[in-house]
Amino acid sequence: MSAYGIRGWVKIQPHAVDGDTLLAAETLWLKAPLAQASSGASPFPVRVIASRRHSAAIVAQLEGIVERDAAEALKSHAVLASRQDFPAAQDDEYYWVDLVGCRLYGERQDGEPALLGQVRDVMENGAHAILRVARASLDESGQLVWMKDSKDRPQEVLVPFVAAHVHTVDLAGKRLDSNWPVDF
Repeated sequence: MSAYGIRGWVKIQPHAVDGDTLLAAETLWLKAPLAQASSGASPFPVRVIASRRHSAAIVAQLEGIVERDAAEALKSHAVLASRQDFPAAQDDEYYWVDLVGCRLYGERQDGEPALLGQVRDVMENGAHAILRVARASLDESGQLVWMKDSKDRPQEVLVPFVAAHVHTVDLAGKRLDSNWPVDF
């Protein structure tokens, strides 16, 4: 987010195909960047007075922000919208936030499913979404045990989130099944 104009409007770059949710929201939540946030700083709500499209961005007038200096103070804040403001996902569509935390199962060489790890993040590469998966195994009690490399760093694998690889999504069970090789 950055300042827009001299009357306290802000410019927001949506991280979605369109900004319709931001345009429809009556309240947005602002989260300070790590460099500015005090420990434990939580997002805070701000009421939207007006908003409109501006090229690929959204510009908005927020309650209590009436001059450019006040808008500049919000520079680099993350802009969040309440989940209730988002439209329901269609069949075979998923909000990335719902994929984070899911366990991803791949295939062993014998074709049997095996745990690859847990989705930590989803990112875009221009062609499709990619799951960033922290490699893990299960201990005797079913708890995740994080895998580390020889330098004691967490192991990760990137898996394309496309139907050719991820064939089953069970959000209620927090499970994704794929044909991605476990030993890749």
